[in-house]
Amino acid sequence: MNKKIIFILGGARSGKSAFALKEATRVSGKKAYIATAEVLDEEMRQRIEEHKRKRDDEWVTYEEPIRIDNIIKGIENRYSVIVIDCMTLWLSNLMHNGLNIEDEIKHLISSLVAHNLSLLYVVSNEVGMDIVPDNELGRRFRDMAGILNQMIAEISNEVYFVMAGIPMKIK
Repeated sequence: MNKKIIFILGGARSGKSAFALKEATRVSGKKAYIATAEVLDEEMRQRIEEHKRKRDDEWVTYEEPIRIDNIIKGIENRYSVIVIDCMTLWLSNLMHNGLNIEDEIKHLISSLVAHNLSLLYVVSNEVGMDIVPDNELGRRFRDMAGILNQMIAEISNEVYFVMAGIPMKIK
């Protein structure tokens, strides 16, 4: 099987998720969407509902804030394509739950490399191009997001950066 990982980066509201869905929709067969967002307030609930409306009936959604690796292992043989959205929310969930970030990233990278489907899209925010956060937690998040993004980019076949709705292939 010819396995392919496509990594899509961009800023907030850059169009990265829309690009991932558009590209994945071109693949025939069953499609899965792994959502990492959690409903923590009304505004986030509305954002999640907006994302759901953008996916039609050919998509099956799995909501998993932390154990993405287990979801991939459990569903990979049932789908032609999987979209994981979004890695920075996943990272935030890890930090919020006090988990060992380095270990969790290693588990995730291993599962991405070992997946048994032909096409996997991974979406993440690029947060390192902004100002340096004024607190330790913010700086740790920014630094870990940069490390996570580098590790995913390294194992990906293709990497895109989306700005103002325009995808640019960088790998």
